Amino acid sequence: MKLHGVEKVVRRSIKKVGQYTFHQVHRAQARQVLRLLQKKYGPPDPANLKLADTYARDVFGDAKYAPWLRVYAAFSGTFKEGWIPDNYYGGVVVPSMKGGYGRISNLKPMSRVIFGCDAFPDLAYFANGLFFTDRNLVVREQEIEHVVFRECDKIVFKLDGSAQGKGIHFFDRESFDCGLIKSLGNGVIQKFIVQHPLLSTFAPNSVATLRLTTAVDNLGRTSLRAAFLRLGRARHTHIRIDDEICVPVDLVTGELAREGFLTDWGATEEHPDSKVRFAGLKMPAFNDCVDTVLQLHSKVPFARCIGWDVTVDSDGKVQVMEWNGEHNDVKFSEATQGPCFSDLKWELLNASPL
Repeated sequence: MKLHGVEKVVRRSIKKVGQYTFHQVHRAQARQVLRLLQKKYGPPDPANLKLADTYARDVFGDAKYAPWLRVYAAFSGTFKEGWIPDNYYGGVVVPSMKGGYGRISNLKPMSRVIFGCDAFPDLAYFANGLFFTDRNLVVREQEIEHVVFRECDKIVFKLDGSAQGKGIHFFDRESFDCGLIKSLGNGVIQKFIVQHPLLSTFAPNSVATLRLTTAVDNLGRTSLRAAFLRLGRARHTHIRIDDEICVPVDLVTGELAREGFLTDWGATEEHPDSKVRFAGLKMPAFNDCVDTVLQLHSKVPFARCIGWDVTVDSDGKVQVMEWNGEHNDVKFSEATQGPCFSDLKWELLNASPL
């Protein structure tokens, strides 16, 4: 009995350390962004920063939620009630509105099982020592090459839990290596997508992705909350978080904003490599993209907020490349398009916060 009590104390202590570290990391990140914004655009209005501090204490119950609110206010040049701090989202909203269900999205071979949708470019999977098709038929190792190159000449292998451009590997017929894939770990083999010509004008070597954020309200209704286009650089084969360009997209029309933003939050009216301007352009098949993710989210309503990475191929078809049911990015959308979730009353959640 005493040992059980000691274990409980140890677990509580570990949890407290984790909570402290989590918020310290977010505090440091937010302060760095605030310094970048000040360097580029000048000092933020002290009145807006004060409103952010007050709002964090009065609405979210703790000053530790102020740093991201300060970033949103400095970026926007004003303060808006209803903003969700990114550390509040990760520490309170995610465990309260997703729990363990959101983590399913890390297991890439589960996507077809869950959604049963051909919008995923999945060809095959490797998990726990087995190769199997997108229809869950186990395939012998010596046959998998034929399976994945039956309809394409280039494939992408993505590890479970891969994100931010990490854990992604490209193969063609000559370089394909079953042994290498097995050594890398569990994941999905997807066809290499030839993107829509408009998207290719920005950076032809990396596939542009449209990040759509959807949420389910307390009546079970699914809706689009945010949208932005993620663009890679000319020197890379895929989008990398350390040098991507993010362009807000109108939630109704699919039109790109006049300005996109670099990783240092600096504004740009054109892609830095191709010099293609954003103004006047519209995301191809935008309505189809939105309809697709709303339908998919209705199949997993228990993960109440999901970030989807989709693109449109050269035939104009929607391709769902990733879905993130855990701590999907909300800070960029909150700063550029928010408040995105104010009607959901997430500030009232009575979770066991981080």
